[in-house]
Amino acid sequence: MEITGVELRRITMPLVAPFRTSFGTETARDVLLVRVVTPGAEGWGECVAMAEPRYSSEYADGAAQALRRFLVPALPRHADAHAAGRAMEPFKGHRMAKAALETAVLDARLRAAGESFGSFLGAARDRVPCGVSVGIMNSVPELLDAVAGYVEEGYVRIKLKIEPGWDVAPVRAVRERFGDDLLLQVDANAAYRLSDAHHLARLDAFGLLLIEQPLADDDLVQHARLAKLLRTPICLDESIESAAHAAAAISLGACAIVNVKPGRVGGYLEARRIHDLCRAHGVAVWCGGMLETGLGRAANVALAALPGFTLPGDTSGSGRYYATDITPPFVLDGGHLPVPTGPGLGVEPVPEILDEVTVSTEWIAL
Repeated sequence: MEITGVELRRITMPLVAPFRTSFGTETARDVLLVRVVTPGAEGWGECVAMAEPRYSSEYADGAAQALRRFLVPALPRHADAHAAGRAMEPFKGHRMAKAALETAVLDARLRAAGESFGSFLGAARDRVPCGVSVGIMNSVPELLDAVAGYVEEGYVRIKLKIEPGWDVAPVRAVRERFGDDLLLQVDANAAYRLSDAHHLARLDAFGLLLIEQPLADDDLVQHARLAKLLRTPICLDESIESAAHAAAAISLGACAIVNVKPGRVGGYLEARRIHDLCRAHGVAVWCGGMLETGLGRAANVALAALPGFTLPGDTSGSGRYYATDITPPFVLDGGHLPVPTGPGLGVEPVPEILDEVTVSTEWIAL
């Protein structure tokens, strides 16, 4: 496949409501999109790096710089996603930037071939169950109102963001209000220390599916120690940046579940490797989200349809985060989203909407 050039496009997407985690509060998403152009088709990739390096060391401006200076110039003029991955391998880190470029190359090739993303990855279902991530609120009544709304919309799993001072009380309130049948889990975003183990053990009383990333992202050993002290299964997120990281975590007993975020691990090819590894070891996986637009959401839904994704992911409908998405919106149907079946990602940006939210564009010829 011949690649003639790559466009870097920055857009600003206002959120329907502020989204607060232990990292901070977001009111809008600064999104970097990558468009790969070939004579036969064009492909899109979405970089999930945030505006500031809080979730990880990557951030949107840094990702754009890495793409501009190193990753795009290294791209062979004739390349598929595998060749693109090999060309970017010498450059350390920058997994979110690499994932965006790899996805755009893969999307272009699949569109030209008439093959869907789901078919290429090995999707086993035509729709996936959807959970929703609920940020830290100003009060428990506000949280209960928000959760009630999501339950009414049909989401099959609720994830509560937690941090020290906002954990046991809100979880207890949600469990008491909505009962034991609600699939409920929590996400700490590395906000706790091993010394908090006794406090975190209080969450065992609420029958949670899992506690996600309770400790620092670079400490698998302490996660393994914590796993022995809790009944609630530990799920790792920020700690898993590759299949090698997943293998180490499984070997150490640091987790029973893995949250697979394609941007965090360098792309959908590596995400599929992690899926295959975890499935072989009997470790459940689910697809996490990074407040993606419809482009990233389409790819995540396709990934979540693989057979090892046995837990509902954060593949919410477009309306969870954006009043107007840049693609035709993903709309929840009976707690599920359909897996796109069109060529490539199966969705494209709506030109007038994309233009309206675009802040800048940059063309890089190959």
